[in-house]
Amino acid sequence: MIRANDSILFQGDSITNAFRKPEEVCNAYQLGAGYAMIVAAQLLAARPHDNLRFTNRGVSGDGICDLAKRWQADCLELRPDVVSILIGVNDAEPTQREPATPLDEYERHYRDLLARTRAALPSVRLVLCEPFVLRVGDVKEWALRDLAARGAIVRRLAAAADAAVVPLQSVFAGALNEATAEYWSFDGIHPNAQGHWRIAQAWLRTMSAAETRG
Repeated sequence: MIRANDSILFQGDSITNAFRKPEEVCNAYQLGAGYAMIVAAQLLAARPHDNLRFTNRGVSGDGICDLAKRWQADCLELRPDVVSILIGVNDAEPTQREPATPLDEYERHYRDLLARTRAALPSVRLVLCEPFVLRVGDVKEWALRDLAARGAIVRRLAAAADAAVVPLQSVFAGALNEATAEYWSFDGIHPNAQGHWRIAQAWLRTMSAAETRG
């Protein structure tokens, strides 16, 4: 799924952003302190002659509508070969501080985003990451059900768009058999370092499985 000379773009909200610093020269700082940097580090270390290029354009606080507004500049004009998207927790508003984006609206905007991407970049390979949440701190119980519904939408859209799916809610459900939710995420939304590691490993497994199938 990742080929020599590929340009890989990570998109999403603060989980993807992870305090990235695009103005820095070092790619470690450009990619932030999260799963995007971990994925890039592993692939770049394993494949030093493949000319792989990684970009992180995650923006903290984004929901699906915010992502759609900046998609032309932050995705289509970059012309990536692989686009990875993790979006949805801000649409759910798991602490109920703001109204959630209705599920049908989330699905409609997400579908339109994927259609725009396929139209502009016909050969692009898409990777859709399930949004997830853990029951920690201010995260409400209802948010688990809401994010499960959004995950189902992502899987449905991925099937229609011929995209790979990274099953993150399942990943963290399994991780709870090893340690508490607080161990993986300090607030139920943003992963700790070990949580980002689990995301990165799931992302790489998904890509490896896609390569095997392809």
